[in-house]
Amino acid sequence: MNAELLDKAIRRVPDFPKPGILFYDITSIFVQPDAFKYCIDQMVELYKDKKIDAVAAVESRGFLFAAPFAERLGLPLLLIRKKGKLPGEVYSCSYALEYGTAEIEAHKSDIQSGKNYLVVDDLIATGGTLTASRNILEQGGAKVSDFFGVIGLPDLNYEKILAPARTTTLINYRGK
Repeated sequence: MNAELLDKAIRRVPDFPKPGILFYDITSIFVQPDAFKYCIDQMVELYKDKKIDAVAAVESRGFLFAAPFAERLGLPLLLIRKKGKLPGEVYSCSYALEYGTAEIEAHKSDIQSGKNYLVVDDLIATGGTLTASRNILEQGGAKVSDFFGVIGLPDLNYEKILAPARTTTLINYRGK
């Protein structure tokens, strides 16, 4: 498996969620075990020698990549959920969406103050969700050193938005 085969494993859905949008659907990776394994293997190779103390995963597809990665490296895994899904005390952050706002949360007790986090999601577009994730981690005294996504849409300038943290993707798609 390589990046070219990963590209072939990603389903493209035209006009979703609205006309004119080409949606990159990573769910097709999970029905192809070699593609999924490639993603996790690449993550391990990228981060095995970096100073990462813990992993934060963004609901829900980020969970699927972050969990096996965190297990392989023996790292704690923090789940960042949509508002209202977690019991107990949480840090939260609202962020803008194309059609309004959303809010995400993480358990206060699960964030390790002073630690360096890798934040994992499936696709990085505008960086809004990841910026909100960083805000939550910083509320808990943690630092985000890296962001990871299987897919990146660099034409949306997420690297500038997410700086100074490093942003890494396995495959990038550019506009027409």
